[in-house]
Amino acid sequence: MKGSLRRPRLSVTTGGRNVVTHAGARLLADLAEELELRAALSAAMAPTKTRRRGHDRGQVLTDLAVAIADGGRAISDLRTLSDQPALFGEVASVATAWRALEAIDEAALSRIAAARASARAEAWAAGMDPGFYVIDIDGTLVSSHSDKEGAAPNYKRGFGFYPLMSYLDATGEPLAGLLRPGNAGSGTAADYVTVLAASLAQLPVEPDEHEVICRSDSAGCSHAFLDACRERHVSFAVGHPLTAEVANAVLSTPAARWVPAISANGTEELDWAEVAEVSDLLDLSSWPKGTRAIARREVAHPGAQLTFTDVDGRRYQVFLTDHPSKDICFLEGLYRGRGRAECAIRDAKDSGLSNLPSASFALNAAWLALVMIAGDLFAWAKALLFTADFRRAEPKRLRYCLLHSAGVIVSSGRRRTLRLASGWPWSEQLAAAFSRLARLST
Repeated sequence: MKGSLRRPRLSVTTGGRNVVTHAGARLLADLAEELELRAALSAAMAPTKTRRRGHDRGQVLTDLAVAIADGGRAISDLRTLSDQPALFGEVASVATAWRALEAIDEAALSRIAAARASARAEAWAAGMDPGFYVIDIDGTLVSSHSDKEGAAPNYKRGFGFYPLMSYLDATGEPLAGLLRPGNAGSGTAADYVTVLAASLAQLPVEPDEHEVICRSDSAGCSHAFLDACRERHVSFAVGHPLTAEVANAVLSTPAARWVPAISANGTEELDWAEVAEVSDLLDLSSWPKGTRAIARREVAHPGAQLTFTDVDGRRYQVFLTDHPSKDICFLEGLYRGRGRAECAIRDAKDSGLSNLPSASFALNAAWLALVMIAGDLFAWAKALLFTADFRRAEPKRLRYCLLHSAGVIVSSGRRRTLRLASGWPWSEQLAAAFSRLARLST
């Protein structure tokens, strides 16, 4: 028995004029222009061109970054923009985009990083400066389904790459990324020092004038890395491996030292987690002067697989820090905030990082730079253009609600107007974001 048709009947034809989709992606393109990112990228890529004619390679990189933010997973997804010249103007072909990426070497990557830093300074001058600077460094595995240059087996028995990423916690901005083979060491100190230096170069503030903190899991717990933090006037909070020696020291901590941990937002005490300082129970003399050790113990969640250090059903963690605060609950909450970097990496994987498109390691490194530019555009748009409803939204929701919106371009005299679909629930929010962007230049 057929049920009644619940959808309105349609007769499908062609002939709609000046209709565009992905209208919200134009907002990111205009934001890149307003913050002078496109101009800076053009200057960065100028040395890679031998002829004046042809597409501006800075514009090509900007369009590619916008396409990635819009959901593109391959270089050919640039056609999302090029197929709509009425909305995005003249966009380079896919072949031209390939040539632009192939021209990016280490020197060009350094210039692109400088271009990102200059645009970040513009964004912060427009009101994005968070006033609290915590850098998170973390590695992530990126699978490869073909034998690409640099792809290798990883410690989880997969195959691919192991990039090391850094993010600014307060804003979610990607700061630096280092593409590495899949068999790269998790705790390679030289790589952490490289990413730290690149991250600091992205900040519009100086560590010797403002407090900057660097966080990492136990992979960053090395003398070379913590010494590098000290040399650069950066405080650190890094996980410490729970060796048998450390575990014995923590388990011998007097009961009176343990105090209730606080929630992630610092508003309430937790009755299932405690913290204690154990600096005097460990030999920290080989670490930078002022290094402290803080332990956390918590009741393991139901179903958790316990280890030899999980005594009486409690799980223990230890981290090192040189922060001078006497509030160990604050310091433990500060270190626990490191988990937000995993969310930032998840968003990056939803914005191009999960698919490195080329067999060439150098071109994939260039793609990683574009992924970070796409992340910059998202972070800047959230802080400067969107309301609270979208400031914490993930890329998937931003695309569905805003970036992929449809509209009609209307010409009247010399003026062109983009009229967003009136029935779309978020058209007003997108129109308001365009209005805020226009006010940035005034």
